[in-house]
Amino acid sequence: MSNTDKRFANPISVGIVAAGLSLLPATPVLACAACGCSLSTDAAMGYTAAAGWRVSLQYDYIDQSQLRHGMGSVSPASVAALNPTADQEVEKDTTNRYITLGLTYAPSTVWNFRLLVPYVDRGHTTYGAETPPLTPDKVSGVTVSSIGDAKLIASYQGFLPTHNLGVQFGLKLPTGHYGGPDASGTGVVGSHPVAFASGPAAGELLDTSLQAGTGSTDVVVGGYYYKAVSQNFDAFINGQFQAAVAHRLDQSGANFRPGNLITLSTGLRYEKSPRVVPQLQLNISRKSADQGALADTANTAGTTVYLSPGVSVAVTRSLQAYGFVQLPVYSRLDGYQLFPKWTATVGVSYGF
Repeated sequence: MSNTDKRFANPISVGIVAAGLSLLPATPVLACAACGCSLSTDAAMGYTAAAGWRVSLQYDYIDQSQLRHGMGSVSPASVAALNPTADQEVEKDTTNRYITLGLTYAPSTVWNFRLLVPYVDRGHTTYGAETPPLTPDKVSGVTVSSIGDAKLIASYQGFLPTHNLGVQFGLKLPTGHYGGPDASGTGVVGSHPVAFASGPAAGELLDTSLQAGTGSTDVVVGGYYYKAVSQNFDAFINGQFQAAVAHRLDQSGANFRPGNLITLSTGLRYEKSPRVVPQLQLNISRKSADQGALADTANTAGTTVYLSPGVSVAVTRSLQAYGFVQLPVYSRLDGYQLFPKWTATVGVSYGF
């Protein structure tokens, strides 16, 4: 085993999955192709072959402040000009804050099991299907603050003696509040969906894709590989696929199924110092459109690419911290979607 492989297997290394997400979008599915954090925090902290328990806490900040269509930005006024010939919503801003608690148990060097529970704090404003001019009195606002959809993920890395090739499989569970209007438009389906609190839309239910949860049970499968490429550099590649296999919003005229999500990440870690590890990731995601009568099918699919510089720090042998910024370098979005100019992720992890 190389020196780098030994560092990956060191007990201070951590393997945790983001919420989000991405990958996960842990991820709540939002009305955007890549609103969830697509950062690979598994790779950020180094995959681990150490047995034992680990608890982690991660904070993601994603401010979707820019309307985009295809590969470019568009003005809200130009989108509003499509009305009234088209029923096109003109979204103003969505600010997402996720706090994800993770608990990992590794009974051996080849297996580990993780529970990821996100708390969603989301502020959303929209002009609705308004026509120009877009004045402040036309803005409706809402805040979502509740537990999101939890994930259970198992990882197996017993294929090679160095434990640097692994697979992941698990489930996203419908633990967050979800729902929307029923088929008649006079009632509610789901579990405690949030309604707008201010503006012309006050009292109307928030879009199903912007609720804290999706109401679906999703299967999650993935894999990863890492190795030393020089004395000081380690490289990695990982991928994940997530798809709904059951959805509680299944009534005719009031159904919803989130789109499938594929993520791929690759990057380098500079490991000259065992305490401070600068690194750079390339994160690619592809989301298909949400489906169903409650879905915004025309405005929820797309492909995005982020360049993500960051660093992880071994504070003590058991405690590690990390921080990253994601900078979008490419996007091709269906319809008209709010998109972030940058995102930020910080986290800590403690092994015992």
